[in-house]
Amino acid sequence: MAEIVRMPKLSDTMTEGVVASWLKKVGDRVKSGEILAEIETDKATMEFESFFDGVLLHIGVQTGSTAPVDSLLAILGKEGEDISALLAAEGSGIPITLPTPVATPTPVATPTPVATPTPVATPTPSPVATPTPQPQPQPQSQSPPHPHAPISPLARRLASERGIDLAKVRGTGEGGRIVRRDIEAYREQPVAAGAVSGVESFEEVAVTQMRKTIARRLAESKFTAPHFYLTISVDMDAAMEARATINAGGGVKVSVNDLVIKAAALALKKHPAVNSSWLGDKIRTNYHVHIGVAVAVEDGLLVPVVRHADGKSLSSIGTEVKALATKAKEKKLQPAEWEGNTFTISNLGMFGIEEFTAIINPPDACILAVGGVQQVPVVKGGAVVPGSVMRMTLSCDHRVVDGATGAAFLQDLKGFLEAPVRMLA
Repeated sequence: MAEIVRMPKLSDTMTEGVVASWLKKVGDRVKSGEILAEIETDKATMEFESFFDGVLLHIGVQTGSTAPVDSLLAILGKEGEDISALLAAEGSGIPITLPTPVATPTPVATPTPVATPTPVATPTPSPVATPTPQPQPQPQSQSPPHPHAPISPLARRLASERGIDLAKVRGTGEGGRIVRRDIEAYREQPVAAGAVSGVESFEEVAVTQMRKTIARRLAESKFTAPHFYLTISVDMDAAMEARATINAGGGVKVSVNDLVIKAAALALKKHPAVNSSWLGDKIRTNYHVHIGVAVAVEDGLLVPVVRHADGKSLSSIGTEVKALATKAKEKKLQPAEWEGNTFTISNLGMFGIEEFTAIINPPDACILAVGGVQQVPVVKGGAVVPGSVMRMTLSCDHRVVDGATGAAFLQDLKGFLEAPVRMLA
């Protein structure tokens, strides 16, 4: 009996997915556990395994198209099986979808029941309303786009979004494969349709799944959670000296952000009310500390999580953050690496930002915005001397955290950074 394969929910915030590529085509045999397709979520592009054995009879979502979670993705069954009743039950009204490679009619020559649905009479891709039917990547090894080289699904999607002709892109991956860096490098090259003085011009790019989710979640946060902000200045002289001493010893290099993560984790243990979540009819106070670290990626922002950060050394935090940031930028994060944060830190100091406010990352009750370390005149011992100062702003959900609670947390956070030896106790 034919089985319906539905669009999976591959992340906690996923409401719809994009098929980055199909690794099977209609007529192919599929075994349980084989990779059927690559699905782009709001956070990563992930491989989707088949849970059934059978022949791929129908593709419901074309490459590059978007579909909601639980919608019909594909149908697997016996060769030649009549699936018209399944399609009718789904209310799709869509004819059996045959991708471009079906120009060789071997997969559909034998199935006699398929002769009854009228749409199969002309197995061309014209009934399928896809925005970009021509760059179909199904025949990956047989007929890639104009430059005769394979293309990664992510590179194909980026090229489509930016209107880049793949025939003009030179691949630098293995075997001439066109990869993400090739698309990014091409974008940096001057193009004929670029900005010209005195000429009106613009570019429109389709909104990615990640950007859609960022827009929805942060709008909900900003207009649902009553934000208020607390800013504090920290004398970073001792912290910078400690960092220099640690890094001089070789091994893992510790960043200012690693120091902030460790200090925040220890302060959160003392102030669990800040390490809380608003759940509508109740407040969850977390006694474990899982810190989300905002990482800027090409399509927006990802927040991988450092679990039990209070119990980890500075070098361990540094190693873990670097690994997570790399995976985030390559869109290789797994759900376990981005879920479960109890507090979030966003650091823009490396971009020269002195101070800013951040929107709370649900379901957290607070987020810490960290500016850069500035060399400024400070007063010490009655004299004006050069000093290292860093400003941090805590955004708080007033439904959970009051001003005095947030201020007490910041005081302890400041104390750990100004006397970093306390973080070793």
